[in-house]
Amino acid sequence: MEVAGLSDVGRQRDNNEDSYLYWEPAADGEFERKGRLAVIADGMGGYEGGQEASRLAVETIRDVYVQDVREDPRAALLDAFARAHERIQAHAMLHPELHGMGTTCTALVVRDRQLYFAHVGDSRLYLVRGARISRLTRDHSYVGRLVESGIVRAEDAERHPQRHILTSALGAGTEVAVDGAEHGMALQDGDDLVLCTDGLWGVVTDEELETEASRNAPADCCAALVKLALRRGGPDNITVQVLRVQPQT
Repeated sequence: MEVAGLSDVGRQRDNNEDSYLYWEPAADGEFERKGRLAVIADGMGGYEGGQEASRLAVETIRDVYVQDVREDPRAALLDAFARAHERIQAHAMLHPELHGMGTTCTALVVRDRQLYFAHVGDSRLYLVRGARISRLTRDHSYVGRLVESGIVRAEDAERHPQRHILTSALGAGTEVAVDGAEHGMALQDGDDLVLCTDGLWGVVTDEELETEASRNAPADCCAALVKLALRRGGPDNITVQVLRVQPQT
């Protein structure tokens, strides 16, 4: 698998409240058991709160997933999200100035060419296969609910003035509802997995995501997408990761 990621503060923010990481074990035996992990998060809660929340989320999810001894990646991800939710809330309790901190989070595991993922908020996971792009996550947002109810058309949601109002986030509320596929999804040679925050998808269309992923290597795709978002004003932090499935040898 070929992997690349890129994050940019954008043109209208003073700091970057997005976080992301990629992890894979060094040992062959552990790699067969754990596979690859990629995580992306978009924090909220003020200058420092959002930055801390997204950092805590990606680090906690990595640490919990790495230490989990179960054979079920989905169960490990769900537990990792629950722990991240608790850790962010505990951090806010210790630091009252960070009250209201929280973060979106989308994480995926690829093990034995099977995709598993978990998701809270409106950071997205896309699958690009051939000339088609599919969004695998649904936005946990006020506008997302309007789309599901048929009140707002999907093609209008990205530019709705209330699209940034979240209905679920790590660190917010007593409990957090985590979405994710019930079972692993089989991946094919050439598939691209694209993780991105709303600073990208809010100004770049799905069709443009598909085009850049189809014509570029992952690193060049990340660079082209960030450049496009900046050219359109870069109103928010911009973060993207691309993972491409290479042919088996």
